[in-house]
Amino acid sequence: MKHLAPALLSLLALLGTPNAHAGKTLDAIKARGQLVCGVNTGLAGFGAADSNGKWSGLDVDVCRATAAAVLGDGEKVKYVPLNAQQRFTALQSGEVDMLSRNTTFSLTRDASLGMHMTAVIYYDGQGFMVPAKSKVKSAKQLKGATVCVQSGTTTEKNMTDYSRANDLKLKPVVFEKLEAATGAYFSGRCAAYTTDASGLASTRNKEAKNPDEHIILPELISKEPLGPMVRRGDDEWFAIVKWVIYGLIEAEEYGITQANLEQMKTSPDPVIARILGTGEDMGKLLGLERDWLAKAIKTTGNYGEMFERNVGSQSSLKLPRGLNKQWNKGGLMYAPPIR
Repeated sequence: MKHLAPALLSLLALLGTPNAHAGKTLDAIKARGQLVCGVNTGLAGFGAADSNGKWSGLDVDVCRATAAAVLGDGEKVKYVPLNAQQRFTALQSGEVDMLSRNTTFSLTRDASLGMHMTAVIYYDGQGFMVPAKSKVKSAKQLKGATVCVQSGTTTEKNMTDYSRANDLKLKPVVFEKLEAATGAYFSGRCAAYTTDASGLASTRNKEAKNPDEHIILPELISKEPLGPMVRRGDDEWFAIVKWVIYGLIEAEEYGITQANLEQMKTSPDPVIARILGTGEDMGKLLGLERDWLAKAIKTTGNYGEMFERNVGSQSSLKLPRGLNKQWNKGGLMYAPPIR
C-alpha cells in the first residue's frame, strides 16, 4: 500500500488542478480559423445585413464576441442566414457552430432537439400589431380576426393558446417565410400580425411605409427568453458560449466598457482583474487565452453597450431596457460570478 500512496497523491493533485481540454467544436473552429454562426435572414436590431453585406444586431454581436474570445478576432465569423424552419436542422447537422437567431428557450427545445440553451440575451414576450386606423386598443378586441403568423415558431402555438383561453376564435393565416407574413399584413390581408414584441418593433420600423400607422398592442401573451443555442455532446463549447455571454453581462455590472477597458486593467478589484485577465487566469478553465473576455469586450462592448447600440436608445428601434436591465437596477440580467 505504501507504494500506492505516491501515485494516489499524484492523481489527487492532478484532479485538483483544473485544466480544460479543448472540445471538438473549438478544435474545428481553430483549424478553419473561423466561427460559423447561424443568424436571422433579416431582423433589424438582432441580425441583418446591409447593402454591403455587413452584418449587425444583438445576435450578431454575440457571434462576434465569441469569435473574439476564441480566435482573438471578432471579424472571423461566417454568417449563415437561416429561416425558422432551417435553423435547428442547421445546428443539429453541424452546418453551424452555434445558433444566434432570436430563438426562444423552451422545455421542448431543450429536451428533445439535441441542443443546449446557453444564456438569455433578451427577455421578450409575444404581442400583436394592428393598423392604427382599426381603432383596436387591446388584443381582447381581436375576436374572430385574421392574424398573420410565421410557421415553425413558438408564435403560432402561443396565439392558438391565447385565443382558446380568451375565446377569441382568432383565425391564423400562416406563412413559412417571415417576409411573406409581414408582407401579407402590410398589404391588408390580415387584421393583425403577431410575433415577439421586439420583432414587431423591428418590422414596423423597417417595413411600414409610415410606422405611425401601426400600433403594438399592450398585452404580452407569452414569455420569450431569447438566446443562442449549441449542439449537445460538446460540454466545452457549451461552456465557452455561455460564459462569453455571462462575461459581457458581468462587465456591464462592473462598469467595464469598450472605451475604458485598457484603463480598467489597472484596477485593484479582483473581480475586474479576473474579467480582464490581469489577475487570476479564468481563460485556462475554458481552454482559452488569459484575456479571452477582454478581447470580447473590446470587440462589442459590454452587454449594455450592445443592447443600446442595436435595439435601445442609440438604435432606430429605441426599445426600452425593461426586463433586460441589470438585476440590481430592476431587471433580470444576472450573471453568475466569474471566479
